[in-house]
Amino acid sequence: MGDRLEPTWPHRLRPTSGRISDLQPDDQRIDRLAGGLAAAGIGPGDVVAWQLPNGVPAVLALWACWRLGAVAAPIHHRATAGEADRMLGALPTPTLLDAERIDRLVDTSAPHPVAAATPTEPALVLHTSGSSGTPKAVVHTHGGLAHKARTMAALHALESADVVLMPAPLGHVSGVLNGVAVPAAANMRVLLMARWDPDEALGLIDREGVSFMVGPPTFFTSLRDATGFHRDRVGSLRLISAGGSGVTPAFCEQVADEFGATVKRSYGSTEAPTVATNRAGDDPTLGWTTDGRAGPGVSFRLDRTGELQVTGPELFVGYTDAVRTEESVTPDGWYRTGDTATIDGDRVTITGRTSEVIIRGGENIAPAEVESVLEAHPDVRSAVAVGVSDHRLGERTAAVVVPVPGTAPTLEQLTAWCETRGLARFKWPERLELLDELPLLGSGKADRAELRRRLGG
Repeated sequence: MGDRLEPTWPHRLRPTSGRISDLQPDDQRIDRLAGGLAAAGIGPGDVVAWQLPNGVPAVLALWACWRLGAVAAPIHHRATAGEADRMLGALPTPTLLDAERIDRLVDTSAPHPVAAATPTEPALVLHTSGSSGTPKAVVHTHGGLAHKARTMAALHALESADVVLMPAPLGHVSGVLNGVAVPAAANMRVLLMARWDPDEALGLIDREGVSFMVGPPTFFTSLRDATGFHRDRVGSLRLISAGGSGVTPAFCEQVADEFGATVKRSYGSTEAPTVATNRAGDDPTLGWTTDGRAGPGVSFRLDRTGELQVTGPELFVGYTDAVRTEESVTPDGWYRTGDTATIDGDRVTITGRTSEVIIRGGENIAPAEVESVLEAHPDVRSAVAVGVSDHRLGERTAAVVVPVPGTAPTLEQLTAWCETRGLARFKWPERLELLDELPLLGSGKADRAELRRRLGG
């Protein structure tokens, strides 16, 4: 059976109220699965893990764990066996579930009443995505998840008439929140996709009246290229919230025009989910040029290096590895995001990663600034700027570009464009690679480490 999870709290617990289980839908299958797990000896604080594609079994497993007060630990369904083993190795010994066992317990078990989990108890462990190394196991509490679900439903102005299409895996923070917790808080319908297929997604949006989507830019650029795409077929979409690299003003403006929806950037991470976003009623264009306003109870600050630090009620309460917790949380309880940013009042704008800043001859170059300029070019569908080694300058900027179909922009054309857009010369790309598509991490973000490897950087 599973061991109880007792994470090292990095700092004084933030004020939270409620439990994620309070938001659960009325489904007797959840009660019976919880009953089956309880009969097998699973109780409050025990860790339960599974690796399942998006679908009913994965959703039932989440809610059943929360009903029991157990800790849900979903593994990304596309993780390899080796990756899954490393993720499981970051947990106290978990009980493992698969779809067959879930179905059997649902069919044969007696219902179980809601356990009395407190807001400060662990409810969820998610693993951060990355291109190498051991993943971090991120611990969230009942109160943190409940707060996040309720506030996001309110900030997005979601209600029971809304329908969300969720292709992000339920082993990812966006999938758990926007495919399970937020819809429960808003009492809205969810359409889960086991894998992203733009043609299938277009059909679902058209037939089911999807009004809300969340995801990286690649979802929407590929949807735009889907067979039979027409603005009328996505007319039900009223709100698109996009995060990750490539969410430039040009991307937002273009998708807003082609989809007829409000498009906005949002900022967050596995540790600090959607801590900034434009709110209903805000000027939509501010959601193109900034990453939004701080959520309720969220505060931002910059350290002397320009790294963004954040605190708030929805933040994680530590990793299962106490050393990593200490490295990532300041002594006074602020999470070190690893992102560089600017702050204007309660609005934040991410400029890059501290590890991604390109240092050319002693000058710092924020990749996001270069990418924003490149993606405004009419022949560029998406762009990523990375640093490649240079014996004289230390690094030079390379641009990896996915061009608009039928075009092939040259380095000369793009640097001329950078000049007309007022980008300082030292920031211009000095190397160009054209790709049909970008390599992506499991989160949907561009795999910058893989791009640097391909470029020899």
